[in-house]
Amino acid sequence: MSVTPRQKWHQLIMAAAKELKLPMIRQHLEEQVTEAMQKDASYEEFLALLLQQEWDARKESARYNRIRRAEFTHKKYLESLSVGDLPPDAQKKLKLLKSLAFIQEGRNVILAGNAGTGKTHIAIGLGIQACLEGYKVWFTTVPLLVNQIKECRSAQTLRAFQNRFEKYDLVIADEMGYISFDREGAELLFTHLSLRAGRKATIITTNLSFERWGEIFQDPVMTAAMIDRLTHQAYIVNMNGNSYRMKETKEWLEQQKLS
Repeated sequence: MSVTPRQKWHQLIMAAAKELKLPMIRQHLEEQVTEAMQKDASYEEFLALLLQQEWDARKESARYNRIRRAEFTHKKYLESLSVGDLPPDAQKKLKLLKSLAFIQEGRNVILAGNAGTGKTHIAIGLGIQACLEGYKVWFTTVPLLVNQIKECRSAQTLRAFQNRFEKYDLVIADEMGYISFDREGAELLFTHLSLRAGRKATIITTNLSFERWGEIFQDPVMTAAMIDRLTHQAYIVNMNGNSYRMKETKEWLEQQKLS
């Protein structure tokens, strides 16, 4: 059976789309052709709609990859926050933080307060929103960060790690204060956070007030320098309040009783 001119064009488009790595065109070509014929679309409209599908798919894939590479421990979204249960200062500043202006300005955000008040939820929520808006984000805990820096130094890959660390648009360092460090760990943490100070944004969550940071670093001079460097022109959010997590637990327990 001979191949019609239309079939030849179809085969050529599919081959070109495969070579150029345009999977959405290969997947949706036939339906787009049929739809264009039904509504007598112009060549320009047909081509624009075909390319739009490819463009949309690539943007969605890029968003997914940015979130995956950020290494979030949980997926927490700003939309799922119960804003009314957050501490008053967080309620007041959340709208400003959601604008992500702090990333463009290269300013830090420090979420400081007692456990269970939504610090990590806000931090991850802002990080995911940043990923969706095209920013390069990395999430870690402070203890894991210190261990990773030490391992890189031992493996003589510290410079490569520093280069990556400096280039993230946003680094989220969770759980400052849960574990104290030896002098080496404190110095390495100070050095790496200083690399970003004033140029790139970092979100830090901590359960300790600044007056108690000496318990982490065990060196008054380094503690003062760390606080000065991290808080300069930073957005500081007072997260002291009733436990957001405890409230959710009580509500869950009540639901179990009723079920």
